[in-house]
Amino acid sequence: MSLQSNMRIDADRLWDSIHEMAEIGLGVAGGNNRQTLTDDDAKGRALFQRWCKDAGLTIGVDQMGTMFAMRAGTDPDALPVYVGSHLDTQPTGGRYDGVLGVLGALEVVRTLNDLNIQTRHPIVVTNWTNEEGTRFAPAMMASGVFAGVLDMEDVYQHTDAQGKTFGEELERIGWKGDEEVGARKMHAFFELHIEQGPILEAEGKDIGVVTHGQGLRWIQCTVTGKESHTGSTPMPMRKNAGRGLARITELVHEIAMKHQPNAVGAIGHVDVYPNSRNIIPGKVVFTVDFRSHLMEIIEAMLGEFYEKAPKLCEEIGVQFESEVVGQFDPPAFDEDCVAAIRNAAETLGYSHRDIVSGAGHDACWVNKLYPTAMVMCPCVDGLSHNEAEEISKEWAQAGADVLLHAVVETAEVVG
Repeated sequence: MSLQSNMRIDADRLWDSIHEMAEIGLGVAGGNNRQTLTDDDAKGRALFQRWCKDAGLTIGVDQMGTMFAMRAGTDPDALPVYVGSHLDTQPTGGRYDGVLGVLGALEVVRTLNDLNIQTRHPIVVTNWTNEEGTRFAPAMMASGVFAGVLDMEDVYQHTDAQGKTFGEELERIGWKGDEEVGARKMHAFFELHIEQGPILEAEGKDIGVVTHGQGLRWIQCTVTGKESHTGSTPMPMRKNAGRGLARITELVHEIAMKHQPNAVGAIGHVDVYPNSRNIIPGKVVFTVDFRSHLMEIIEAMLGEFYEKAPKLCEEIGVQFESEVVGQFDPPAFDEDCVAAIRNAAETLGYSHRDIVSGAGHDACWVNKLYPTAMVMCPCVDGLSHNEAEEISKEWAQAGADVLLHAVVETAEVVG
């Protein structure tokens, strides 16, 4: 038995679930502030848990708090097909980033239940902990521990802006599970996500077939000068750390522009000390974000940055220090899983194109261990990590329909 092209998910049910989840951790401008390991994160998890139990799924939680909800397969020896994303959001996040992937995965299972379709492989709906990495750095934390690239005991000690540790907060909200992280084995992993970029909408495509993810390097930089009075310090005698930031900001832009169209770079996070109107900044701490899906381009950008940034600071009498605080190499997704997504889009009659993910995702870490691929749908103006983030119900349905067919093809329909 195989799925026919007229088989679709319940778009209204998926849409209603997304917006019911969005009532938890409402933002001030229509989006969400459901940061990881907050009380609202706990409430969102509880709602997701209830929906999974209603769908007949068996739920497990690992020591990083990642939730796994399994629909049994007919073969007890067959490895599960995992599918999901994350429910945590940015402080001023949208309703769809991550959430569409988790609830789209749940909708796949609900649809199979509705149609009484069984698969040989189990299907596991997954909610990864702390994908966003805003409250506790780095991003994709739980999937990073799962993949063995981060150490669990180390990340337990990571602190938020109030000095609270990840481990303490995970226990406080009641979602620290007993399962060993990474003990689960996968047949494959699929993740549905909004594009977070403008390409699909601009080209009128329903589906992005993700062939690669971008690698990244986050470089935390500290420029140190000397605090002094803005009014009484002569211009030639100033050691202005803010000026060092300005010069490096332009450098980052120039480096990324040299490597178009396969690279991006920006400074997104800045702390200025003492941050007073009439004091020349004595220290600035900021993070440079370089990304490309080609490792050779990342290395070239880093090389130029490390060569030029210290010199720019030295020229104006300030000191420059840096350290890498986040990194992963660009993944190429599994060809068979990518083909399953492409075949599903074609079977369903959705327009599609191959695309490179411009953001990091849990799928990027899982891809280090197991066959993995991603499917994307458009978002309005490519806007994400913003409360104004928006998609249409039709886009959500297209993405979830493709996810349904790709997952079930991989999990093997029985009967």
